[in-house]
Amino acid sequence: MIIRPIHTADWPAILQIQDECYPNIEPESQQALHSKVQLSPDSCYAIERNGQLIGYCLAHPWQLDQPPTLEQVVSQPSHCDTLYLHDIALSSKARGLGAGEQVFKRLIDNAKQHNVTSISLVAVGGAHTYWQRLGFKSRIIDKSLDGYPADACYMVYPLA
Repeated sequence: MIIRPIHTADWPAILQIQDECYPNIEPESQQALHSKVQLSPDSCYAIERNGQLIGYCLAHPWQLDQPPTLEQVVSQPSHCDTLYLHDIALSSKARGLGAGEQVFKRLIDNAKQHNVTSISLVAVGGAHTYWQRLGFKSRIIDKSLDGYPADACYMVYPLA
């Protein structure tokens, strides 16, 4: 398994994996997803095995407690104190490989190198239990999560 930067040729596979992982959520546009890579190419990854894309990760610097909306095209915020983990999506071909944990360890290293105090995300589809196991804590914020599915849960992983 190889974790590498996202290339232009990866987008069809990324969109296919998004569809596979989120069948009950309106898919985000390539433009919205690509904006995350443009903002922070060093924290966005393609996960490849045997020459085939089996997952992706999109993360970027952001402001704590102010998660972007799902379809938001992001640009550099005026204040960054968290690495916002937009998505780690893995196809069924990635099961059992530990890809999610490997990518998450890389994100922790990236966040520490950029001197942010946390990694944050919005968990959907019941994924909050997965993120809790990795050390994320649920957090109530003032910003509305209305654009997300009803079970959306804002979570933060503090970096010591």
